[in-house]
Amino acid sequence: MKLMSLARLAAGAALTLGFFLTAAQAEEPLVIHVGYAAIGVDNRPFAEGTSAATARAGEYLEKEFANDPDIKIEWTFFKGAGPAVNEAFANEQLDFAYQGDLPSLIGRATGLKTKYLLASGARKPLYLAIAKDSGIQKIEELKGRKVALQRGTNGHLAAIKVLNAHGLTERDVQIVNLDSAGTVAALTSKDIDAAFGDTQLINLAAKGSADVIYTTKGDDPRFGRNAGIIGREAFIETHPEITQRVVDAFVKAAQWSSDEPNRAALFELWHKSGTPIPIIEEYFSNDKLAYRNSPLIDGLLVSQYKEQATKSKEYGLIRREVDLEGWFEPKYLNDALERLNLKSFWQPYGADGKPVAS
Repeated sequence: MKLMSLARLAAGAALTLGFFLTAAQAEEPLVIHVGYAAIGVDNRPFAEGTSAATARAGEYLEKEFANDPDIKIEWTFFKGAGPAVNEAFANEQLDFAYQGDLPSLIGRATGLKTKYLLASGARKPLYLAIAKDSGIQKIEELKGRKVALQRGTNGHLAAIKVLNAHGLTERDVQIVNLDSAGTVAALTSKDIDAAFGDTQLINLAAKGSADVIYTTKGDDPRFGRNAGIIGREAFIETHPEITQRVVDAFVKAAQWSSDEPNRAALFELWHKSGTPIPIIEEYFSNDKLAYRNSPLIDGLLVSQYKEQATKSKEYGLIRREVDLEGWFEPKYLNDALERLNLKSFWQPYGADGKPVAS
């Protein structure tokens, strides 16, 4: 009888413990892990130039879930850019991320289960800067020279396209794989001859430590770079309502980032990244905010990703075919545009690069 009583007590205790453990687990907040495939100056957890950067600096996601104590937002900025984001997705450490076209296509090709939810930082230009006294005056003269870029990023693919358009291949130059900070240091010390990049190169030229000799701005639009918000498929399927609210927040950030009266305030917000405001002004000179900050998954964007996939394999950056069927998931974006009365706010473009009727 004593043994039976002890057994019942033990069983009861186990059930009680299980109940409390379950209750405790139920009370644990859901952490939404958001990644950004870049990092600010001196490793600041901010960026510039995209509506995703606005969402971070303006705390759009945090505000969206401010009245939900069981939901937390955690941002991670990656010095290793797109390739590091892929690694984090593979290890299920991210639920959403801002990522450029090439690394997201590489992730798709290697089997990462993600969805493309909306554009952010589309149509970004690329710059080419040369070290002082390098003697380089045009792209054709890069042959045999040390040229920095960050491998596996959308800037990598854009740089190859630019080289090809001027009669060079990646093998014709000595590629040096460097992140933004490393590029600035190497170009300043003249350890490299030239580098592809964006705002860090504009800033370096403004300081008189390098010279920008080329930008894709005003050149063939296919030389530009695209990016967007990618979501982990398993999270999206498990939390569709939360996914919708995340997309809503990014769309609101895109709207504010696209309003011309907000230009000065926007650049001030992006300055949290450490990039000087005059550099951001130059980066967006002659560009409409709505053109650069559109979240639309339009014909132009989809055609650009398809071309990037083809070119990536052609250039040997991806070994297998990239199946884009079903990867673009516009339903959350479309729902947000409908409810926020933004269906006609941004101009969609066709695959030919020309405006199309909304």
